[in-house]
Amino acid sequence: MARILVIAGDFVEDYEIMVPFQCLLAFGHDVSVVCPNKNSGDTIKTAIHDFEGDQTYTEKPGHNFVLNASFASIKASEFDALLIPGGRAPEYLRLDADVLDMVSHFLSNNKPTAAVCHGAQLLCATGLVEGREISAYPACAPELKACGATYIDINVDQAHTQGNIVSAPAWPAHPQWLAQFEVLLKTI
Repeated sequence: MARILVIAGDFVEDYEIMVPFQCLLAFGHDVSVVCPNKNSGDTIKTAIHDFEGDQTYTEKPGHNFVLNASFASIKASEFDALLIPGGRAPEYLRLDADVLDMVSHFLSNNKPTAAVCHGAQLLCATGLVEGREISAYPACAPELKACGATYIDINVDQAHTQGNIVSAPAWPAHPQWLAQFEVLLKTI
C-alpha cells in the first residue's frame, strides 16, 4: 500500500479526481486529497470536460469533491507518490510556491508521479522536467516544449510512462494511466 498525495483545486476536472481517487482506494492505497487554503472536510468544485466534436472540450458544472486532508498540515516527504489531476485548477495552482515545492519534492526524489491533462502545467512550473517525455492535453504542448520537456502526442485514451512520471492527455486514458501508475507504485 502506498501513501499517495493528490493536489487539486476548484474546477479540477471531475472524472480526473473522482475516478483516480476511488480506484486508488480500491487498490488499497492511502490517498490524501488537498487544496491550498482548504482543510479536511472542505469542498472543491469540479468541472466536467467532454469531447463533443468542437474545436476543444466543452465544460459543464461537476460535483463538489470533499477533501480528506488539510493542505497546511501535510508534508510531501510523508508520501510515496503524487497524482495531479487536470482541469482548470493547475493553471492557478502553479502560482502557489508551496504547491510547487511539493511537486518538486516528488520529482527531485524520483517518486512515482502521475499527471493527466492540464496537470502537466504543474510539472512544467517546477522547472524540473527538462528532457523528460510527458503527455498532456494538446493545448499544453507549447508549454511542455517551452520548459524543455518532450511532448508525447498520443491518443486521448493512451498513457505514457518515462521513469517515475506517468502522463496522459485526458480522462479517457484512465484505464491505461492508472494501470501504468499502479506498476510504478508496486516498485516502492
